[in-house]
Amino acid sequence: MLWLLLLAAVALAAAFYMRMNARAERDITNPDAGLAMVEFGRAFPDEAIRALHSTLDHKAIFLRLHDGKAGFIQSYGSHFVCHVIQPGKVRVNGSESGRDLIVHFPDFTYLDNTFEFRTAAEAAEVSLWLLGSFSPQSELEASSKADQATRACD
Repeated sequence: MLWLLLLAAVALAAAFYMRMNARAERDITNPDAGLAMVEFGRAFPDEAIRALHSTLDHKAIFLRLHDGKAGFIQSYGSHFVCHVIQPGKVRVNGSESGRDLIVHFPDFTYLDNTFEFRTAAEAAEVSLWLLGSFSPQSELEASSKADQATRACD
């Protein structure tokens, strides 16, 4: 009876060990975007995040910040590298597929890479963030500007 109880305890410990290893492997290959955002907030507490796009492999996340800057988070296992990018401080090239961005960081060349996104629209939006050309406009602002333009012509 004691041997049976000991065998059950060993089997339970082995199952627990295998489950924890599988979870650790999954966490390394698919980092959590929420955790990355928390780490970015910890590194740059004064930067408000407005939008984000993750790469297809989930190893890099590009952020649109509140004041026209962009943010970048890259996962290295359970560690993250976080940077705030001033508009125009990177070089961005597209690819034939339209879903890839070839990004060169002059100040941080070790981050240079080709980043693949789910869609060409996401890649285009991220390139606008990085180049500082993105200026979101609400429908209210758009209609207000249209009214002003109409009034100016009257």
